[in-house]
Amino acid sequence: MLPKHKYLLSYRYAEIIHDLTVDFCHRFILSNLSSLSTLSNFPDRRTADQMVQAARSGKQNVVEGVGQSATSKKGEIKLLGVAKASLEELTSDYEDFLRQRKLPIHGKDSPQVQACRQLGYRLSSLSNVSTLGYLKEKPTLPASPADAANFLLTLCHITSYLLSRQIMAMEKKFVKEGGFTEKLFQKRLFQKSHK
Repeated sequence: MLPKHKYLLSYRYAEIIHDLTVDFCHRFILSNLSSLSTLSNFPDRRTADQMVQAARSGKQNVVEGVGQSATSKKGEIKLLGVAKASLEELTSDYEDFLRQRKLPIHGKDSPQVQACRQLGYRLSSLSNVSTLGYLKEKPTLPASPADAANFLLTLCHITSYLLSRQIMAMEKKFVKEGGFTEKLFQKRLFQKSHK
């Protein structure tokens, strides 16, 4: 049986984003730097590090949030919010990358974005997950920096949307059912009244 987070579509997208962001930063941000560390290289190194950390945070906070779900719905909601915020930061980094290089940012209804969505759906599908929880078809970046950044930008938008929906659902469930602490309190009251 897979860990609970592996069943979440938001996690599978976040995992793809993390893996591809590492590749993106190596290929399109750090590849032009010389092996010598110079002050002029610092902004690019820092940008790459921040992007990788934001992508990792997006993924890991989904894992941690789901891990807390049994004992703290409030903690789960908070961590899913952190995951969403990290991916929104990453979204801004991809927009900056495209804008600063005067590369196109494709609109959400463009054929390019529709193709990115279809690829994202296929890669993140449960049918693409092995019995061990790994993606059978591995995601790969498009060859051009513009296409790669737009692909990741599309995946970030999808994942942020999924996390928003997940957070709203958790909030409704929390309001309706309460959290772990409230349930323990109700059990304690019930126990006291039946002594």
